[in-house]
Amino acid sequence: MKFRIPLPHHLFAIAASVLIAASGTAHAQEKTLRVVPGTNLSVLDPIWTTASPVRIHGFMIYDTLFGTDEHGQVKPQMVDSWTTSPDGKLWTFTLRKGLEFHDGQPVTGEDVKASLDRWSKRDNMGQTLYSFVEKVDVPKPDTFRIFLKEPAGFMLEALGKPSSNVPFIMPKRVASTDPFTQIDDYVGSGPYVFKRDEFKPGDKAVYTKFARYVPRKEPPSGTTGGKNVFIDRVEWNLALRDPQAQVNALVNGEVDMIEQPAFQSYAALANDKQLKLVTGNTLGSQFIVRFNHLQAPFNNMKVRQAAAAALSNQEAFLKAQVGIKEYSKPCVEMFVCGTPYGTDKGAQLLAGSNIKRAQELLKTSGYDGTPVVILKPTDLPCCDKLPDVAAQLLRLAGFKVEVLAMDWNSVLARRAKKDPASAGGWSLFATYLTAPEAWNPLSSIPLPAAGEKSWFGWPDDPTLEALRMRFARELNQDKRVALAAEIQSRAYEVVTHVPVGQYINPTAMRKDVSGLVLGPGNFYWNLKK
Repeated sequence: MKFRIPLPHHLFAIAASVLIAASGTAHAQEKTLRVVPGTNLSVLDPIWTTASPVRIHGFMIYDTLFGTDEHGQVKPQMVDSWTTSPDGKLWTFTLRKGLEFHDGQPVTGEDVKASLDRWSKRDNMGQTLYSFVEKVDVPKPDTFRIFLKEPAGFMLEALGKPSSNVPFIMPKRVASTDPFTQIDDYVGSGPYVFKRDEFKPGDKAVYTKFARYVPRKEPPSGTTGGKNVFIDRVEWNLALRDPQAQVNALVNGEVDMIEQPAFQSYAALANDKQLKLVTGNTLGSQFIVRFNHLQAPFNNMKVRQAAAAALSNQEAFLKAQVGIKEYSKPCVEMFVCGTPYGTDKGAQLLAGSNIKRAQELLKTSGYDGTPVVILKPTDLPCCDKLPDVAAQLLRLAGFKVEVLAMDWNSVLARRAKKDPASAGGWSLFATYLTAPEAWNPLSSIPLPAAGEKSWFGWPDDPTLEALRMRFARELNQDKRVALAAEIQSRAYEVVTHVPVGQYINPTAMRKDVSGLVLGPGNFYWNLKK
């Protein structure tokens, strides 16, 4: 679906007039892409959070061992070759030649080992993979091996996952940071260098081309293939949050691209001949509503079921949030419509749901009138209306509801709190998942139900977790499909979350920008201006 450098101060101290003239010439030749990202960027550690702009930031400055192309196929990226033992319990990987970090150090198996270890402690799929891992070793600088206790058919899916959290490869010294502490060193392995000295939260983020990056020779597709960089500098405008101001800036040539325009902006964007709309993420994204399973009232499964019945009106969510029929569609499939594991099994629990049914379920649920506190982001155009629709539907069902408006970064901070809503916590939030963040039982962000080890909301259901582990162990694809349906059915029963529609959010750009790569996100390699 589809997105004048100030001179470094130290130059003024040395032969100022000559250097200024030379620098002025260089800047005139430099190609700068000016972008309005989907939302603000404040966190810079893509392992510490699942927030979409942080993942895109991660793809700018880090590379991955494998990637996933636009068709969902896993292909090698930093890895040159690999072998698997006949019993499926030993995987040996050799890295490509010429891989280098931004500080000039070579990428080695030790860096990979440390990066995967940190990632595995934060990511759902990583946690599952490492439950199979006996050990990882590095027999040679360009080689690493993963020894398994039993075969894991999803090894490459895990190492090549394009969704949060992505197993980005960092220097060992950085990856050795506690996974629950944010990193403060942003030396990467990818096609762009993060300009930490120019980063201003809420204002701008800057990336420059890494001249020594060695791209693959294959055509780019999704997060795979040749990550060739044709832009010298990418500037993210983090301050431009008003939708109309974004459109004006694009029309006037002050920015080159809006990653996720507000849906109400598309009419104006489509009518301007200087602009074009490009859908890079063709599978789209999924809106979901997420409950806090730790605290009242949604620590009661029957209360969650009543809420799910009330929230089953996907048309209401899509009409309010998107409002463009060709950009959205109802979809009850937790693993996303149009994917191998997409199914409606279990969704029948919501079949025929309406406010009357929700009222009936609520009356027998034991709901005690505890207010439902909904977090509403004011600066996330793709999702800012979802909380209002949820509030209206829940009130009609008989819930007491409070809506707390705040910026998206405040939502991210508050949703991490496990306190009762009355003590600074929360009851419900709405967000979106790109297709890979939901498209199978292991990559799905909201599906795991391992209590406080799970994603924000912290559902706890041993039956669901046992089914997910059966899926992880299963090597037969037909049986995996059947298990995915069983998993979804259980997830609907315990109400881990509620899908409320599927949508696309095309990127708007000026016509002199080309080369947007198809895949689940906005990627900045292959772009030309």
